Amino acid sequence: MSVAARWAREELEEISRRGHLRALEPLLSPQGPEVIAGGQRLVSFSSNDYLGLAADPRLARAASRALEVCGTGTGASRLVVGDTGAHHALERAAASFMDAEAALLFNSGYAANLGILQALCGPQDVVFSDALNHASLVDGCRLSRAKTVVYPHADLEGLDGLLSSSGGRRKLVCTDAVFSMDGDRAPLRGLVELCRRHGAALVVDEAHALGVLGRAGRGLSEELGVEAEVDVRMGTLGKALGCFGAFAATSARVAELLLNRARPFVFSTALPPALCAAGEEALAVVRAQPSLREALWRNIRRMADGLRALGVPAEPRSAIFPLVLGAPERALEVAAQLRARGVLVKPIRPPTVPEGTSRLRFAVTAAHSEAQVDQALEALAALEVRVAA
Repeated sequence: MSVAARWAREELEEISRRGHLRALEPLLSPQGPEVIAGGQRLVSFSSNDYLGLAADPRLARAASRALEVCGTGTGASRLVVGDTGAHHALERAAASFMDAEAALLFNSGYAANLGILQALCGPQDVVFSDALNHASLVDGCRLSRAKTVVYPHADLEGLDGLLSSSGGRRKLVCTDAVFSMDGDRAPLRGLVELCRRHGAALVVDEAHALGVLGRAGRGLSEELGVEAEVDVRMGTLGKALGCFGAFAATSARVAELLLNRARPFVFSTALPPALCAAGEEALAVVRAQPSLREALWRNIRRMADGLRALGVPAEPRSAIFPLVLGAPERALEVAAQLRARGVLVKPIRPPTVPEGTSRLRFAVTAAHSEAQVDQALEALAALEVRVAA
């Protein structure tokens, strides 16, 4: 056995002992409200495909046309020879959709958050990060080499004190708009006011709000009317937009800095043009069909009402509904019981969530029927699931 294999065995034994071991399970169908997994047809509540666009034929046709013209790969980073007209067209479409001066593409939301924070901050600076921020923001803080100050979740008073007491060349606050594991929203108006008062920049990850919140679907910043006061809004193409990739919507100056300094942009082979074409089509669909968002919110309200009727605290804040069960074994057990009733909800365990808060994370989409939402609620009622205290 090799040295690395021995290390891996030891680590995997520890992961398994703690109930955190994971394994892949390929779907045998496209994404959608119904999927086939393990030979079983299931109603899925585990996908972030909030508007039901991941298998939309319009996106597939746009990608197919681009494949015929541009081929599959780009061959290099965009700063070498990987740049194409499809990339620029998607950036123009994203900037227009987000009502921003500019947008710069990244290969994923994870890469975007790494690049944004690393490009804007350095060792002389201080970054303030919400305690429940996504791992990509956490790792972006690390990559920036700035001093990182973690403030209590959504605690404006605590953040105010930390901003007042922390020195540094520059200060930057970063937050999720909608927190991916709890479904709650950042206190964005308060964050804007604090950043204004302390001369700090504000970066908002709109990944789970894009396409879901705001009159035009631009996210929480739009819904609260603070877009002009957020320095960088990160949006993903791989959730509500049903595609892949991400972008930073920002000022032309900041976009130029990211292009020159963001390591995940500079040193990554460019997104395939076919994905760019699909992303551009997705933005056009979201702009043209507000009915998708209306359908999503009908399902969100139905799920929230149904959960409350079961005694589960739930508010229609986003498309995400966590059922915190506590121990990882309990989350695995309830997930298996729901699956036996035809409902797929993957258990979420540490390190994705804090110890003692393993959960089932229900994600509602526009493509779910009322009957499918009710099926999930009826399955929970039959199991008499109780959330952790």
